[in-house]
Amino acid sequence: MNQLIALLLATPLLSALLILLLPNGKRHSVARVSVSLSALTFVIAGISLAVYLFHPHTHWLSSGQAWGSLYLDPLTSVMAMAVSGISLVVHIYAVRYMAEEPGYARFYILLDLMTASILLMVAAGDLITLLVAWHLIGVLLYFLLGHDLVRPAAQRYAFWSFFTYRVGDLPLILASVLLYRAYGTFAIPTLFEHITANPDAQTVFGLPLTFVVAMLIALSAFARSAQFPLHTWLPYTMEGPTPVSALMHAGIVNAGGFIINRFAPVFIHAGFVLHIVFAVGMITAIMGSVLMLTQNDIKKSLGYSTMGQMGFMFVECGVGAFSLAIYHLVAHGLFKGTLFLDAGSMIGNARKQDGVPHDDIYTFVVERKPIASRMPWVVAAAVTVVVPFLVLWVSRWLVAGDFIGQQGAVILLFFGWATGAQLLFATYRLRADNPWRLMAMIILSLIIVVFGYTVIEHAFNLFLYPDEALRNRIYAAASIPIGTFETLVAILTATIVLGWIAVYYSTANGKQKSGNTSAARLAVYSLISREFYVSDVYTWLTQGILRLSQRMNVLLRWV
Repeated sequence: MNQLIALLLATPLLSALLILLLPNGKRHSVARVSVSLSALTFVIAGISLAVYLFHPHTHWLSSGQAWGSLYLDPLTSVMAMAVSGISLVVHIYAVRYMAEEPGYARFYILLDLMTASILLMVAAGDLITLLVAWHLIGVLLYFLLGHDLVRPAAQRYAFWSFFTYRVGDLPLILASVLLYRAYGTFAIPTLFEHITANPDAQTVFGLPLTFVVAMLIALSAFARSAQFPLHTWLPYTMEGPTPVSALMHAGIVNAGGFIINRFAPVFIHAGFVLHIVFAVGMITAIMGSVLMLTQNDIKKSLGYSTMGQMGFMFVECGVGAFSLAIYHLVAHGLFKGTLFLDAGSMIGNARKQDGVPHDDIYTFVVERKPIASRMPWVVAAAVTVVVPFLVLWVSRWLVAGDFIGQQGAVILLFFGWATGAQLLFATYRLRADNPWRLMAMIILSLIIVVFGYTVIEHAFNLFLYPDEALRNRIYAAASIPIGTFETLVAILTATIVLGWIAVYYSTANGKQKSGNTSAARLAVYSLISREFYVSDVYTWLTQGILRLSQRMNVLLRWV
């Protein structure tokens, strides 16, 4: 097993070295070497995961020094499989996509080095190795995003991302220093043993060490995973090559979820930090989802979609569903990476459309089809409110009958219910020849997806955290007083139910007017179109600092 861990990291490094030694102009050889060794890396990751499944024992490979150790546990094996798989797809896609671009060999070298750095991050067995990998990912991302040396926008936004990543590195470095000073070791498993044995032994300025370290790690994760207000770099990285945008979902932009899971033994002693993670994730999820819907650039829209998904991933961490965040990380990485790689085809298909909205008149006159109908709005409203709740409740009850006592599970059930209701409402708005059959098919699809998702999530939870006591402590750390929790759930449930009924009633009676341009609507549109003015605030602060520095230079006669 130790040889597999070392070989997993050595293979992409060997690929980068071989490409560097190849003569210039051998593009086919470059692609063949890089893709072949990337496929070998994926096979090795698969073998490592299979070996761990049959022999579930953690392995710690030490270099004999204070740093350079590797650690294979369930989290490492899952992440390595996901990272190497997405990297392989990106390598294959880039063979033709980057064929006409200058710096072909350089691009593949950077891809291989990035893959090796991400694998080193997920397999790091000590704090120094983790920090080295964490820093290298940001540096390599800068070069990948700025691969086009001619476009000023690519260089500008690559530096923007680099600066944000460097800001996010500082809290993780400080957290590592505090942990080393408190326990005298860099080894991650040893640190967790000390923290578990005596979590309140150390303080920092009167605050528990676990609280301070958890807060610093959360801040670093916020910057890496584009959480509000450090999210502005992500949508503008779309100036980089499309393969890089896809590769970013292989442990780069979603590394925040990984780092929180890696330090789970710290977060179980810092429940208030998990509440902060939940709040920041909620704000980010809402902002990212809203801004995604208002973009006219498909890659930028996908970028804001990623921001929203990363926010939801932090919401999952904030409610204690750490394993679900990893499942979300892997599933979203595969899904969104595919969407980025297919963005060009989507643009081509959109250009073939005539742009005529397919309303009732168009359908009847041009397509010669009868005008479709809807089911009664009262029935549709009842189905929307009741069916998703029943499907989600039954699916959770089948895998964990005691989930009602876990606040995190209830919150996730609540979000799933709202999402399922939105799906059924969208189905209601789609007129069809047979609306009852359409609704039945959507409900059947919802049942299949929800039950599959719940079973896989439960299996992930048992695999990543086999210790039931640890799982319960994570959920307990994320909990709030039961009276406050039940009151909030009751208020939000009543608000959503009444809101859905009002929307159904107004839609059925034709009270929604798309041409309404009231002052409130214009204000909301201005706020969203300016991306909530976050970038404007940063620009204003930058200009203010520059003006202040100019005045200081004049006063001190430095210029």
